[in-house]
Amino acid sequence: MAVGKSVPRVDGAAKVTGKARFTDDYSLPGMRVAKYLRSTIAHGRVVRIDTGKARGLPGVDGVFTFEDIPKNVFATAGHPYALDPAYGDVADRLLLTDHIRYAGDEIAVVVAENELTANKALALIEVEYETYRPLVRMDDVLADDATEIHKKTNNIVKEHGFVAGGDWEQARDESDRLIDGVYETQVLQHCHLENHTAYAYMDDLEHIVIVSSTQIPHIVRRVVGQALGLPWSQIRVIKPYIGGGFGNKQDVILEPMVAFLTMQLGGIPIRLRLDREEGMIGTRVRHPFRVNVKVGAQEDGTVKLIDFDALSNTGAYASHGHSIAAAGSAKTHYMYPRAVYRCRARTIYGNFPAAGAMRGYGSPQMTFAVECAMEETARALGMDSVEFRLKNAARPGDRSQITQKPIMSCGLVDCIKKGKELIRWEQKRDDWPGEQTGPVRRGLGLACFSYGSGTYPVCVEAASARISLNQDGSIHLQVGATEIGQGSDTALAQMAAETLGVPFERVHVVSAQDTDVAPFDTGAYASRQTFVGGQAVMRTAQQLKEKILEYVGVINGMTPRDLDILNGDIVVARMPETAVMSLKDVAMDAYYDKNRGGQITAEVSYKTRNNAHVFGCTFVDLEVDIPMCKVNINEIYNVHDCGVVINPLTAAGQVHGGMAMGIGAALFEVLMIDPDSGRIYNNNMLDYKVPTIMDIPDLGAEFVETYEPSNPYGSKALGEPPVLTPAPAIRNAILDATGVAINELPLNPKVLFKHFRAAGLIE
Repeated sequence: MAVGKSVPRVDGAAKVTGKARFTDDYSLPGMRVAKYLRSTIAHGRVVRIDTGKARGLPGVDGVFTFEDIPKNVFATAGHPYALDPAYGDVADRLLLTDHIRYAGDEIAVVVAENELTANKALALIEVEYETYRPLVRMDDVLADDATEIHKKTNNIVKEHGFVAGGDWEQARDESDRLIDGVYETQVLQHCHLENHTAYAYMDDLEHIVIVSSTQIPHIVRRVVGQALGLPWSQIRVIKPYIGGGFGNKQDVILEPMVAFLTMQLGGIPIRLRLDREEGMIGTRVRHPFRVNVKVGAQEDGTVKLIDFDALSNTGAYASHGHSIAAAGSAKTHYMYPRAVYRCRARTIYGNFPAAGAMRGYGSPQMTFAVECAMEETARALGMDSVEFRLKNAARPGDRSQITQKPIMSCGLVDCIKKGKELIRWEQKRDDWPGEQTGPVRRGLGLACFSYGSGTYPVCVEAASARISLNQDGSIHLQVGATEIGQGSDTALAQMAAETLGVPFERVHVVSAQDTDVAPFDTGAYASRQTFVGGQAVMRTAQQLKEKILEYVGVINGMTPRDLDILNGDIVVARMPETAVMSLKDVAMDAYYDKNRGGQITAEVSYKTRNNAHVFGCTFVDLEVDIPMCKVNINEIYNVHDCGVVINPLTAAGQVHGGMAMGIGAALFEVLMIDPDSGRIYNNNMLDYKVPTIMDIPDLGAEFVETYEPSNPYGSKALGEPPVLTPAPAIRNAILDATGVAINELPLNPKVLFKHFRAAGLIE
């Protein structure tokens, strides 16, 4: 009835007409403005700070430094609470610091009646530093004489290793070829439309209300409590509409500070809003990786082993820390699960902005490395790139080498075949010349991916839903799952309509979350909302349907099992054309009959205990202008197995957005950090080269539908996977066109020039 249809987004009209209200659209009388004082050095200590002149400026309500804050060290990563401390996030953050770890670290905060006064006050604060050598390059961080960025760490956040799928030594001995390479990815910024913003006030002597643009309101509540040493119940977090996050708002960044400030200043409302320049350094970035990959294969193309040694840099503070490298290394193995996997991974600190969650959560970096190495292996064996992938690709019935659980749904082989057909792989191989020598050369490339649907079994996967029957017969759906632009409200409404048997248009979703009111959910991340939240919605809708039919039986004496709901009416199950009564009549009786009934409502909290993996690939046809060091994409297709597609239109939109982000990461974007000073050169939207509509080619989004039995609607994740493979597919196509293997990102003109000149293509 509703699932599988391209219904309009439930938030679409409000957003395109400007009626949607975001955090900065709300205000309160007497609201004050807070601004951070940020360090001008990347590594060192504050030896003197004088705030006297700033405190005396008219219009200033308060100036606070690292000397004034609670000394509760806390973690900012937006993960569910871990009962086992061994699985907890690294707590290495204070509200303000005198130990500077990146250029822009927060050392003081000013509260004033307006932004102009706050900026004047910041300019009056005097600071003297003791400076240390910034550690930006990975090798500098790990040098024997490197200063510790955090005490007693040796600059290492965490490390791990595993072997899965058999005996690694035996797999190596059975390999005829051992291909290895080193691959590097860059620091990126999320560049979501809405900057980080939050405000807080106290609605009585104890309770703090925080309104924030966040992906994780329930986690924010907990982290603020930990940072300030308060009971979690004293904190209320409200999430209005949100203008994107891509993982950057899966960290608790501003909320502890605004809560602290309102407590210090008598409960007055205080807003802390970052401008774009601040946001690009003071929030989170994507971890840069350096990955050494070895692929062992037999002459017939059978891959026997995949070995990777990954080094990831989390920047100044742990944030999501080693979870990124751990997740990336684990998720990639599902692509080729019949090989023996060996992984070693370390995460280190560095003197640049803290790295956290970003769309793909370590998989873009690891997939780039693995798929580049797989391409090199195919070429070394003299095999067609497509046939090599098909020979080794995951199939239904394969088992995860890590968990030993079977892969119950897998359309990777069909995705590869479909992509090959869409790009006309064989036809172009036949038509194009075997060896190209001109200034403009054309190439084909592909790359495969695998990804999870949530975080189980690493983290708890809890979701909740509440559904009520309204007086007019419509349905009121309230979820803890956060809509951040990905379309989850629409998909969950479709699921509720499908299960209940009501028209989609009669399901109203409460898009804002309020931790005092909304049912519990850990938030929007890990491509979990449809897979995890959908299970809670389905069970809640089933429960509500049963209650409705039972109540109809109370009204007219019919047996509930003989009834059903179809298109919003109660009907006879065996004769659906026979209507018994409308949902509106049921609701009015339940609400207002003097002797029976009551509001009909249902609520379910459910913990998902499985993790269905998704699969797919990217195919690209491009031209390389060698003298201009420029890449032009002619065709690009992203083909996905995400199970049953809940809403084809919004699914295609997700894929288009992810492809655009992937192309940006491949060809344009890098946050430029001076390795000697730690200074960030391009923390603005002019110099940070996000691709515009003029830089993005026509995008092909295609699907291979499978049915995932662990999900009640057969669906799997889709939010993050579209970003995973554009970069390695483009890199492999450049290799195909020019014969030059470029193992670093981005593939911008500067990098292309370096490699083309080294290869003798440019004099």
